[in-house]
Order: sequence, then structure tokens, then C-alpha cells
Amino acid sequence: MLCLRSKLILSPFSFRTFIEHLPYNKPKSLNFTLNTRKSLNTAASVKSSHFETLNPHQKHQISLYVDALIQWNQKMNLTAVTERSEVMERHIEDSLAILPPINESYTSHCDSSCESIKLVDVGTGAGLPGLILAIACPGWKVTLLESMNKRCLFLEHAIDVTGVSNVQVVRDRAENFGQTLEFRESFDIAVARAVAELRVLAEYCIPLVRKGGLFVAAKGHDPQEEIRNAERAMNLLGASLLHQHLVESHGPFGQRTAIVCFKDRLTSRKYPRSPGTPAKMPL
Repeated sequence: MLCLRSKLILSPFSFRTFIEHLPYNKPKSLNFTLNTRKSLNTAASVKSSHFETLNPHQKHQISLYVDALIQWNQKMNLTAVTERSEVMERHIEDSLAILPPINESYTSHCDSSCESIKLVDVGTGAGLPGLILAIACPGWKVTLLESMNKRCLFLEHAIDVTGVSNVQVVRDRAENFGQTLEFRESFDIAVARAVAELRVLAEYCIPLVRKGGLFVAAKGHDPQEEIRNAERAMNLLGASLLHQHLVESHGPFGQRTAIVCFKDRLTSRKYPRSPGTPAKMPL
């Protein structure tokens, strides 16, 4: 079933201090002081981050989004992160961190400016990264693809609360959405974060990307095995690996990888396969 909601367009690394990574045995008597210092460092990290490059209106929109996420998370499972500071670090910052790789790759390989990109976020969940990218880049047209109705309800609420008008929510599975003529090979960029293994993601995302567009997957600090396993799938789907960009992260390893793939051929009509097949029998 496909349920779509559209809105008209209106208007668009964080760094842990070196000392935090040194081995150190905390004396019990200093627990309070060290915890306080960690909180201050967290605040400083966010303040010197991608978030700080946004204008006041965009910052306010993200603040409203975070409030809504925390409130709705009390009644449905949207994220395992419950503290506001952690949401800012691990979700907002991670989402914004893939913007430089997207902009750099798109301008250098897609012969286009980044001012009016048409982007789809596959398996967006709570709107990460798609809704955050829509706030940061108001000239983009962003589609949030999510199969679960309750998450779509949250997304529509978040859109209303933040006032973003360059976003549409689609409730459907990626396998069905990719076979819909209206959307198939119609996006400049497809992104996905924390959805599935790369070779599975490729089958979800690449059929949605136009020839000459990009597929961007936000992955962990060491995705080399996933990349090797996905080479055949990407080739079958008409794409190839372009870049691997290391981006700073507040995750346990301090960095993530933005995997950027370039689509140079049309995708065969037999992909994506029927719902459930890509995950059960990866290419």
C-alpha cells in the first residue's frame, strides 16, 4: 500500500577532546568532577559542530524536531537514545555529517549544483537523516520512505511541528516503491542510514536513482567487508563505488563512513525483487 503526503517548498563534525581518549583510571572521589567535565565537553562538541553552521531558524526547527522525537519516543519505539544531548550528538550530528560528502560528490561527478536536489531517504524511521537534511537544505525536495504506519504518523507530526514544506512522506516498502513508475529512477540521490547490509541496501536504493545520480549509505567505522560483499550487487544494479568518506561521529569508534556510489547505467526492471527477497537472498 502506498500512502503519500506532499508539501510545497518554502525556504534551506563534531570532535571529542583528545584527553577523553587517553586511558585513565578514575578515582572514586573524582567521579562528580569528571562527569561534569564530560558534560561540558559534550556541549562544546555540539557547539562546534555542523549544527552551528545552520541559521537560527533552522536551529529552531531542529530543536522542535528533537522535542517531538523525545516526546513520541515515550509511547513508541523511535530511537534507543533518550537524552536530548545524545539525540543531538548521535542523530542530528551524524545526519548533518553526510552533507559535505554528498555536496562534494554531487558537484564533482553529477554535473549539477546542489541547490535543488531531489533526494529519497529509504527506511527513514524517525526521519534520520532525511528530515534533518530537508531542514538544512530547504531548496531540496526530500521524500521520506517508511513502511511502518506509526512511524509515518510521527513523521507527519514532525513536519507539522517544524514547519518544513519541502518534504513528502511515503508509506511503502522499498521493493514496491522501486517498481512504481512515478518514482523509479527519478531521484538524484538515495540515502540510507542504519537500515540493512550494504548489498541489501543497494537493491532497495539504486533502482530509485536516476542514471548519473548517487547512492549514499551511512555505515560504521569499518565497512570494508560489506563493501566487498556488495560489489556484485552494485554492478548488477548499474552502479559502482565512487568514494568512502570518513566522517566524525559520537558513536563508540569516533567515526562513521559515508559510502558514495555512482549510478552509470539504468537498472534492470527485475530489480528490486519482491518484498522480503533482497534481505533473504542478497545479490
